[in-house]
Amino acid sequence: MMPDTPHILVIAAHPRGSASFIGALASAYAQGARRAGLAVEEVDLSRLRFNPDVVEPSPRAQALEPDLEMVRAAITRADHLVFVYPTWWGTFPALLKGFLDRVLLPGWAFAESEGGTGYEGLLAGKTAELITTMDTPGFVYRFIYGAPGQRAMARATLGFCGIDVSRVTRFGIAKTADAAVRARWLEAAAALGAGLAQGALTPAQRLWRRVKVWASALRLQFYPMTLISYGVGALAASQGQALHHGLFWLGFLVLFLLEAATVFSNDLNDYDSDRQNRFWGPFNGGSRALVSGAITRGGLVQGAWAAGLGSVAALAGVLWLTPHAPGTVLVFLVTAVLALAYTLPPVKLSHRGLGEVDVAVTHSIAVLLFGYVTQGGAMGDGLPWLLALPLGLSVFPAILLSGIPDHDADRAADKNTLVVKLGIGRSFGVAALFVGLAVVAALVLWLGYGVAALAGLALPAGVHGVFLMRALWREAQKPAQARRIDGLMVWALSFILWFGLVPLVNLSWLASP
Repeated sequence: MMPDTPHILVIAAHPRGSASFIGALASAYAQGARRAGLAVEEVDLSRLRFNPDVVEPSPRAQALEPDLEMVRAAITRADHLVFVYPTWWGTFPALLKGFLDRVLLPGWAFAESEGGTGYEGLLAGKTAELITTMDTPGFVYRFIYGAPGQRAMARATLGFCGIDVSRVTRFGIAKTADAAVRARWLEAAAALGAGLAQGALTPAQRLWRRVKVWASALRLQFYPMTLISYGVGALAASQGQALHHGLFWLGFLVLFLLEAATVFSNDLNDYDSDRQNRFWGPFNGGSRALVSGAITRGGLVQGAWAAGLGSVAALAGVLWLTPHAPGTVLVFLVTAVLALAYTLPPVKLSHRGLGEVDVAVTHSIAVLLFGYVTQGGAMGDGLPWLLALPLGLSVFPAILLSGIPDHDADRAADKNTLVVKLGIGRSFGVAALFVGLAVVAALVLWLGYGVAALAGLALPAGVHGVFLMRALWREAQKPAQARRIDGLMVWALSFILWFGLVPLVNLSWLASP
C-alpha cells in the first residue's frame, strides 16, 4: 500500500450496532473501499463507552473517555469520514448527536475568537459523506421538511468544523424494503466505498472548494465601498453625459484586482500579528486563509502576483478605450503604491502609525479620482478632491477602530499601528473627532462652496454620527483593552455609506435630463 493512500474512517451510528441494517451498510462500504486498496478504519458507536451528555459548563472541561480519545485520534488520521446512520424524526439518533457533542470540541474541531463571535474550522482539508436510511419519501424529506438532518450534519456541524461533505446517499423507504432491495442497497454502499479510489471529490467539487477558499481570502465584504467611491468619481466626470459603461466596468476591474493583490499581500505580511490575534473577526485580523492553512504562503504569493498583473492588464484595456492616458496611468501608479505600501516591506505604513491615513486616502481620493479620470475628467479639477474630503474623513474612524481588537497582537508583532501608538482609550476619542469633522466638511462644502453633489448629506450623516458617537462614548468607558467591537464596527462602516451613496444619488439626478 502506498504511503499516500487515502485514509477512510467509517462511523456506524445505530444503537443496535452490527445487528442493525446500518451496521451492514457500514460494513459493505468499508469492504468496498478496502477492495479498492484504501486504508479503512471502522467505528461502531454502539460499542463505545462514553457519556453522551455535556455535563460541565464548557465541553472542554469534561475529560474525554478513552473510547472517545481513540475515535478522535482516528478522525485526525482520516482524510475522509463516512457517517452511516438512520434518519429518525428528520435528523439522526441521539447516539450520534451525543458523540458529536463530546468529540467536536472548541480548540480541536474549531477555533473561536475571544468573545465567541468569530469561528474557524480546524478540520479543513478533510472530506465526509453521509449515508442514511429513512422511511420518509425523498421528495417530502427534501422539499417539505427541508432535509433537516442532512443540513445539520453537512452545514451546521461538519461544515462548521471545516469538513467538506462531498456526497449524501439516502436509502428508502426502509420499512418496506424486502431482502432483494436491501441486497441492492448493500451493493450500492460497497460501490460507493470502491469509488473513493477516484477521489472523494468530483472535479467540479474540487474546483468549487478552491473557489470558496479564495473568495474568503479576497474579503469581498469590503469591495462594495470601493465600487461606490469609484462610481462617484465616474459620475462626477460625466457632467450629465452618459457613462461609457464598458470603460466603467473595466476600470473597476483594475481597482478590484489591485485591492485583491493588496489583501493577499496584507495576509502575507501580517501573518505574525494575525496568528497571535485572539479577537479576529469579519472586520479585522485578516482573512485567516494563511493562518488556518486553507491557502499556503506560496499560493498567496502567486495570487498576489496574478491579481497585480491582472490589474495592469485591465489598465491596458482602459488605456486602449480612452485617450486620457497620462492622468489615468499616474493615478493608478499612485494608488497602487499607496495600497501595497500598507504592509509591503520596506515601507510598511501600517507598522509606522500611517496605515490608517493610507487606507483613508486610497479609499477616498485615490479610488474616486481614478473613476474621474477614466471617464475623461482631468486630475487637476477641483470637484473630485472636494467630494473626496468628507469621504476620506468618514473612512478614518472605521479603519482606526478596526485596530482596537488587533491591538495586543499588533504590539506583540511590533506592528505600531496608530491604535498602538495612541492607546485604545484615546483612539475612541480620535474616531469621534473624525466623525464630527466628516459631517462638518460635508456641510461646509455644500453650503459654503456650492458642491451640489453633497446636498443633503450632512443631515442623515449627522444623525448617524450622533448615534455613532454615543456608541463610541459607551465603549470608551470600558477598560482600555483589546476586545471585539463588532457592533461598533457596523456603526462606523455604515456611516461611510452616506458619504458615497448620497453623492452617487445626487450626481445621478444631476445627470438626468
